Parts: sequence; C-alpha cells; structure tokens
Amino acid sequence: MNAVQCKMARVALGWGTRDLARNTGVSPDTVARFERGEQLKDSTVAALRVTFEAAGIEFIPENGGGPGVRLAKRP
Repeated sequence: MNAVQCKMARVALGWGTRDLARNTGVSPDTVARFERGEQLKDSTVAALRVTFEAAGIEFIPENGGGPGVRLAKRP
C-alpha cells in the first residue's frame, strides 16, 4: 500500500484521518505523514492496511494502469 492508495481507501470508506487513526490505533499525525509520502515503519503500514481490509477495501496492484483500491463485494 502506498500513500495514494491510503488516501483513496480512506475516501472510499468516508473516513477522515482521525477515523483511520482511531480504527488503527495510531495518531492522526501518523496517518497525515504517511499520506504526505513520509516513510513509516513497515509494521505501521501493515496495521493501516489490515484496518482497511477489515473494513472491506481491496488493494489492486500496479498492472499497467497504476495501483488502486476498490470496495470488496459483500456476500
């Protein structure tokens, strides 16, 4: 997950930086730093990703059209 995917996933869920921070257990400043492109610990990025995936986000790898996100289909 990169900074742009983080921002796209957050917007797809209708979350602000504080919502993501609260759901992940990190500070809002940490989320803002990541979305600005600053380097975070791998464990912090992994925690953000797990939070998004639990909320129904699927991360799309770069496949010629660039990386992205989408909402997972619900059964």
